Amino acid sequence: MAQMTKEKTEHGTDKQQLEGIFERIMPHLLNLYGSTATAKDFEMYAPHATFEDPLMRAHGVDQIKSAFYTLPKVFGESKIVEYTVKENITGPGKVEFIIDNKQHYKVFGKDVDLTTQIRLNVEDGKVVRHEDWWDKKPLKNRDTVNIPFVGRAAEVTRRGSMLLTHAFMSFGKDPKP
Repeated sequence: MAQMTKEKTEHGTDKQQLEGIFERIMPHLLNLYGSTATAKDFEMYAPHATFEDPLMRAHGVDQIKSAFYTLPKVFGESKIVEYTVKENITGPGKVEFIIDNKQHYKVFGKDVDLTTQIRLNVEDGKVVRHEDWWDKKPLKNRDTVNIPFVGRAAEVTRRGSMLLTHAFMSFGKDPKP
């Protein structure tokens, strides 16, 4: 990650402030992917935030909660085992963090390792967009595939999967401690 300095970026954002944002977000992200998320971990998201991976497309914090609260119900183990971070300042108060990482899961007793790229768009200190690109491949949608109908079908399928998961997970209710 970039060194902590007091210099200003081209958009006037203090570099130290930028790194503080990431240092505040990353422990929560590790909890989400580690199947140990609590309500506090979701405070890093703006109310209108989105989350998308190849299986789901969530809108709003409650749906994002449902997506991550599902992990311990599906996997015997899940965690990010290593990561590197790049940052791109996209405007005043806006930054994109690109986190190349390796994730480990246990599915039916079998170890599964996955290389992904997590992309977080942050505005005013809150995550507004969270994408998880499996095998570091962009998500399929109407803009990224050659046949727009196929991309649109992928979007609709991810959205339907999210809505079923959201209902199954009691509409994003936090588990009791």
